[in-house]
Amino acid sequence: MSSVSKSGLIAIVGRPNVGKSTLLNHILGQKISITSRKPQTTRHTLLGIHTEGDAQLVFIDTPGIHSEHKKALNEYMNNAAARAMIDTDIICMVVDRTHWTPDDERVYQQVKRHRAKLVLLVNKIDLLKDKAQLLPHLEKLASKEGVDDIIPISAFTPADIKHLIETLVAASPEGEGLFPEEQITNRSSRFLASEIVREKITRQLGDELPYSATVAIDSFEVSERFTEIHATIFVERQGQKRILIGDGGSRLKSIGTEARIDMERLFDNKVVLKLWVKVKSNWSDDLQALRSLGFSDSDT
Repeated sequence: MSSVSKSGLIAIVGRPNVGKSTLLNHILGQKISITSRKPQTTRHTLLGIHTEGDAQLVFIDTPGIHSEHKKALNEYMNNAAARAMIDTDIICMVVDRTHWTPDDERVYQQVKRHRAKLVLLVNKIDLLKDKAQLLPHLEKLASKEGVDDIIPISAFTPADIKHLIETLVAASPEGEGLFPEEQITNRSSRFLASEIVREKITRQLGDELPYSATVAIDSFEVSERFTEIHATIFVERQGQKRILIGDGGSRLKSIGTEARIDMERLFDNKVVLKLWVKVKSNWSDDLQALRSLGFSDSDT
């Protein structure tokens, strides 16, 4: 455990595609949570641990909360986000610039039921074309019940990240750290590897396979010379399998190359990555299939 005087458990929540995972990666100074421009890229909760000086902030990155309940996977992601807010010290609700959508309102209605301090993070302000719109929007947000603080922020601006961390440390209760100082996440290397592969699939084939692919790690062997990883990508239909493999295996090779480069950077070791593609019909709407693929109700 880390011997610190400030220790905060912080849930990062919001509707899909407001920049939650990108924000966490910049807070940690290292990429542990996958990102893409496609909504609902994040499917699991994940802890990001920031220890600095005498303070430790434990962030819970969550799937985007949305109003679609068409599949078991959608329900799983909404439930995971809801569970993450229980017993936290601070909830950071992320919104996209001056947009406030019905899904934002839905998230807010859930958030304000909790006892945690509520901080609204108005993200992506670097993309605002008309800066004059910001102040009236902040004043409107300030009138909302239960809001303790509002912070305009760009995840790509170091000064903004520094100010956010200082604000969260000040709002955190006194206590000992939950994790060793050198630890940055609760997730295993196997999990991070599977997420990296899925990120490359989403970025390359987001329009053709938006939510129909998931990744299972079959083996993960580490030696002094290299790390060898075997993974299976599951899709729901034969047509999706053909798209994912590509002509002569070209698409699968491209995904594997991009994933391997990121893994070598993360694991600080040469990586040998072997990928296979299999069809598992209707996996995203089958609770038993979800559990077999690693989607657990106890996921944190």
